[in-house]
Amino acid sequence: MPQSRELDAIVVGAGLSGLVAAAELIDAGKRVAIVEQEPEASLGGQAWWSFGGLFLIDSPEQRRISIKDSLELARQDWFGTAGFDRAEDEWPRRWAEAYLQFAAGEKREWLRERGVGFFPVVGWAERGGYTALGHGNSVPRFHITWGTGPAVIEPFVAALRRGIDEGLATLHVRHRVDELVTENGTVVGVRGVTLAPDDAARGAASNRTVVGDFELRAPATIVTSGGIGGNHDLVRAQWPARMGAAPQNLLSGVPAHVDGRMLGIAENAGARLINGDRMWHYVEGIQNWDPVWPKHGIRILPGPSSVWLDATGHRLPAPLFPGFDTLGTLEHIVSTGYDHSWFVLTQSIIEKEFALSGSEQNPDLTGKSMRELLKQRLSTGATGPVEAFKKHGADFVVADTLDELLDGMQNLTPRHCDRRRSRAPRDRSSGSRTHQ
Repeated sequence: MPQSRELDAIVVGAGLSGLVAAAELIDAGKRVAIVEQEPEASLGGQAWWSFGGLFLIDSPEQRRISIKDSLELARQDWFGTAGFDRAEDEWPRRWAEAYLQFAAGEKREWLRERGVGFFPVVGWAERGGYTALGHGNSVPRFHITWGTGPAVIEPFVAALRRGIDEGLATLHVRHRVDELVTENGTVVGVRGVTLAPDDAARGAASNRTVVGDFELRAPATIVTSGGIGGNHDLVRAQWPARMGAAPQNLLSGVPAHVDGRMLGIAENAGARLINGDRMWHYVEGIQNWDPVWPKHGIRILPGPSSVWLDATGHRLPAPLFPGFDTLGTLEHIVSTGYDHSWFVLTQSIIEKEFALSGSEQNPDLTGKSMRELLKQRLSTGATGPVEAFKKHGADFVVADTLDELLDGMQNLTPRHCDRRRSRAPRDRSSGSRTHQ
C-alpha cells in the first residue's frame, strides 16, 4: 500500500465526487489516498440516497420518445437559469460550458461502459414556465438511473476496490481532516485526527471520539467534502436576503455530517469561496416517518393534478407549479409569513401521480426489479412507500370529506386557512404539508 511520500493525490471525502476523482486517478495509474470522516458504510455519501437522476443532452432515450434536444438549447437553458451576472462567475461559467459539452458528448457512453443503465422514461426537472431565455429546462433531460443512487456509485466503489487491490489506492475511513497543510502558499497535504471505529449504519450519526492523529502529503489535494445541508445554522447564515427571512422549520435531505466544515478549513488555507448565497432548497419536503438522521426530509414528486395551496388556503400563482421554479416557489412561500404549504389530492391522484424521491422510497427501481416495478406502479393503490407515509407520516392528513380534511389540516397547523378559497375533490382526500 502506498505511503504518504509516494502519493500522487489526496482526496478528502468519499462521496460520489470523491469516488469519481479517485477512480479517474486510478485509471491513470496514479497513487491516491481517500480520507473520509465517516465509517465505510457511508461510502458514496448523499448520492446513495438519491433518485439517481442524471443530466444528458440529446440522448437516445430522449430521441426514442421524440424529445428534440441539442447542446445549443441546453446551453441557452443553463445560462438563462444561472445568470452568471457576477464578477466571480467566470470559473462557474467555464465549468458549465465544460459540463454541457460532457453531457452532450461522452457522458452517457462513459457511464454505460461502467455499467450504468437508464430507465426508458425521461423526466422534467425545473421546467421554468417563463420566457425561452429565462429560468428552466425547455425539454425533459432528467434521466433516471436503473438502480437509482446505489447504481450510480457502484462502479466507482468497484474502481476504488480494484485500486486498493492493485496497490494504487488507500481508503482511510474515520480520518477527519482538520487542516490543509500549506507551504509557500501551496497546499501540500492534510492533517487531522483519527476517530474511534463505529458500526453506525449508512447516514446515521457516528462518534467523534479522537484516538490519534495523522498527516498525509501529496502534490495534489482534492476537497470533495459536500455542502452545508445538514448544518441549518450555516444555511441560515448564508441565506440570501432576496428570499426574505429563512424558515423557522427546515428539513435535511442529507445526513448531519454534511455540515460544511471543510469549506471553512479550505478557506483558512487560502481557497476562495464564492456564491454562498446561491443555495438550493426543495419546497416539497416532508418529514420522514422512519428517519435515519435528524430532521430527515423526503421530497414529494406530486405530479400535475394536486391542488397546491399556501398556508392560508390560497393557490400558488402561475407558473409556480410542482417542478417548475423551485426557488421562485420558495420565495413566494416565505413571503406569506409561513414556512409550509399544502398539496390537496384524492386517492385516485395519489395512486396515479404521487411519488417520493430517493433510492429507499423506490425499492422497485433501486432493486432493478421489473416485476416489482409493474406490481408497484400498476396494481391497485399507491406504491408501498407512499401508503406508508399516508399511514405514518406526520405531515399527512387523510379524510373522507372536505370539512374533515380542513379540520385535520388546521389541527396540524393551527393557523387561519380560508375555507372559501380552498377547493378539494369530493371523494376521499389527502392533504400533505410540505416544508423547505
